[in-house]
Amino acid sequence: MKRLHVHMAVADLDKSIRFYAALFAAEPTVVKPDYAKWMLDDPRVNFAISTHSGSAPGVDHLGIQVEDGAELQEVYGRLKQAEGPVLEEGKTTCCYAKSEKSWISDPQGISWETFLTTGESTVYGESAPLPGRTADKPARACCG
Repeated sequence: MKRLHVHMAVADLDKSIRFYAALFAAEPTVVKPDYAKWMLDDPRVNFAISTHSGSAPGVDHLGIQVEDGAELQEVYGRLKQAEGPVLEEGKTTCCYAKSEKSWISDPQGISWETFLTTGESTVYGESAPLPGRTADKPARACCG
């Protein structure tokens, strides 16, 4: 079953953790000095915040997280039908997780990632160049 992913850039991680913990009535499932994540079931969402984006606070990117390789291939097929270049990042380490992912930008320039998480990592990870980014938005992003 797929899960919506939302990644927010924040200026004050501790203040944001307190706010979202109250809003979701749940503590984050992952907390690092620069990152926090909630894996919520109601609504079914992977909600992450970090200080890594390099962009102004707000929505950094959206995504679809899958649970297995078959779902990942299904969503990858949809990306190929969408207009715009797809960045097939493949296996990567990002947001303290190991995953396989691809990226696309919608017509407004909002980045979307599709990914399958395969394990945890002790480091935040690396960034990849994103298609469709402009001078006012960072050219690299990492999340999951």
